[in-house]
Amino acid sequence: MKRAALLALVLLAATVAGGARADTFTVVPTPLVTPLAPDATATVAPLPYSQLLSLWQQAGAEYDVPWQVLAAINKIESNFGRNMGPSSAGAIGWMQFMPSTWMRWGVDANGDGIADPWNAADAIFSAARYLSAAGAPGNLHRAVFAYNHADWYVNEVLSLADLYQTDGSVAFSLDRMQQNLDGDRQAVVDAAARLQLLEAREARATLLSDRLALQPAVAHASNALADARRALAAAQQSSAAASFSPAGSDLLAGATYQDGYAFPVGGGPGVVSASHTHHDYPAVDIAAPLGSPVYALSNGTVIRSWTYDDPKCGIGLTMQTTDGQTWTYCHMAVLDQSVVPGAQLTAGQQVGLVGATGDASGPHLHLQLQPPTAWPQQEAWFQAFAGTAFTWSDAPTAGIKTPAVVVAADRSFVPSSGRVFTVVPQTPVVLFSRG
Repeated sequence: MKRAALLALVLLAATVAGGARADTFTVVPTPLVTPLAPDATATVAPLPYSQLLSLWQQAGAEYDVPWQVLAAINKIESNFGRNMGPSSAGAIGWMQFMPSTWMRWGVDANGDGIADPWNAADAIFSAARYLSAAGAPGNLHRAVFAYNHADWYVNEVLSLADLYQTDGSVAFSLDRMQQNLDGDRQAVVDAAARLQLLEAREARATLLSDRLALQPAVAHASNALADARRALAAAQQSSAAASFSPAGSDLLAGATYQDGYAFPVGGGPGVVSASHTHHDYPAVDIAAPLGSPVYALSNGTVIRSWTYDDPKCGIGLTMQTTDGQTWTYCHMAVLDQSVVPGAQLTAGQQVGLVGATGDASGPHLHLQLQPPTAWPQQEAWFQAFAGTAFTWSDAPTAGIKTPAVVVAADRSFVPSSGRVFTVVPQTPVVLFSRG
């Protein structure tokens, strides 16, 4: 902390010596200090909803940015401070700034002498300043696009902000629903994994005495899974109404529909991705967080289903859709109990949860036609969901957030896209250090 304070004084003195105006700050071409991840021993305490709401509203008023937009970005970027990175792209903190962007736009909003991306006040005010410079409130689409260069991201933020506009408490009621659903889904995944492990041990046991000894544990695990399923069903029922809006559906991992199809995995383009290719034969791997809901892609009939961990496919099912195509789902964590041979499925009906069973390097749904003679991701219905239900993981802009900016002669900020960032008033910036 002493080193950070000393550096702050040095940088502030350099800024004053350079003749910078009070409403601007000097861009350091090669930052002297790079924002680092918090120490392993450091923890960032969650904030109550009332305090977050106050920060969004204060920052919004300071920079003339709708507070609902700040709330939506806060939710999408860090889940209200629960996932503060670094992300796969290198973004950090409450509002997931790239380090180079933070060096230019970070502000010390709480007056402690450090512009800290892991401090909620600093991060939220910095995001408001950045959005204001990028065009808010006059052009919110451009401002949010500057924050993360993806149309799906802009749509998700503005849709969520519109939803928050209807009632300030919606942000928090939806968050509670999401946390309940995520917790109950994880409980089902854990209970199913425990039962599968015990059943596998029981099946391998060669002695009758060993099998008998395992039966109480198997029965207990089976009851635990049944309890977890009931809790998840209750959470799904209580959140059903909220999932009808597109923004609410993404947060709650509801099904996304289009032209008689449903995308097979819920969660939206912020967390679900797929590649244009597959590693060795026609198929698609749809990456999503463990426990994400899996849906029937169209109306059809279950041909086969299996709850044992197949060495290659893991837990899964094969269904024939009404257009005559046959699809196989693999690597699921658990199947819904209704998914049995002969069962009639409707598009968007939940059939299980994403897992990593079988030969899988991580959680995803493996989807393929039977026989695998065509690529699922080349079908028109699949491609139609790009940007609304998933993102292409191998797209040129995948994972890119806010490219670097340079200082123009008029002291505006010009990114590589040509969009001009207007300088907005602020207190002097202090580079951040955890050292």
